[in-house]
Amino acid sequence: MIVTINSIEFHVEFDGPEDAPVVILSHSLATNLNAWDRTVPALVKDFRVLRYSMRGHGKTSAPESPYSLSDLASDIAAIMDHFNIEKAHLVGLSIGGMIAQTFALEHADRLNRLVVSSSLCELPEGGEALWVERIRDGEKSGIEAMVEPTIERWFIEETRSSDPDLLDFTRGLIRETELKGYIGCCHGISKLALKERLPHVKAETLVIVGDQDMGTPVAASEVIASQIPGAKLTVIEQASHQAALEQPEAFNSAILAFLKGE
Repeated sequence: MIVTINSIEFHVEFDGPEDAPVVILSHSLATNLNAWDRTVPALVKDFRVLRYSMRGHGKTSAPESPYSLSDLASDIAAIMDHFNIEKAHLVGLSIGGMIAQTFALEHADRLNRLVVSSSLCELPEGGEALWVERIRDGEKSGIEAMVEPTIERWFIEETRSSDPDLLDFTRGLIRETELKGYIGCCHGISKLALKERLPHVKAETLVIVGDQDMGTPVAASEVIASQIPGAKLTVIEQASHQAALEQPEAFNSAILAFLKGE
């Protein structure tokens, strides 16, 4: 469904029992709510699953850029307000994980459990310049030029050679991203600096990362887990950045057990 909130048309989908606890899924840069297609079936027995496409992704409209991570976290709170959701679990992957960390800090009273996957809490040295360069490349060459380099970063070589249907599906997600939304979100990532704030996160937290993720490596997830009190870390084998798509069984098993408190 499309709902207009704060002058933004958000694409939102619900699955699962209406009276079950709510889990919100926040996707990566250059995908949309369909990136969770392999996760939703594992959650709907026990949870009311709310997926949304962030600004300028999929069918969600793109306001003028730049966007901050606080803006993107406030979008989740506004969607919750629209549907009268007081509190929810939150699962975020990549920029979705950055947004989820920000939400845990700035909207703590709205959060139950937190899952941060394939993400960072701070940029490596030179990271801001890298994202400024990505913005310039996007403005110059458009989304299509990013498709194949992104696929190479997001999946391990074995997956790229054995699962053409998954790669074609993912290429479609990238191509459905509006350039203005991509650039707006890149601005938010370029200012990422959450590490020193993470000890204030109160929610029980699970951090997940693929063992072969080059963009947001295991060491970066170890930092997140070390900064959030009591956080647990799970490393998914044979996975790169899009762990929820590449190794759904392992990913889903980990988050389901965590969200159910098992």
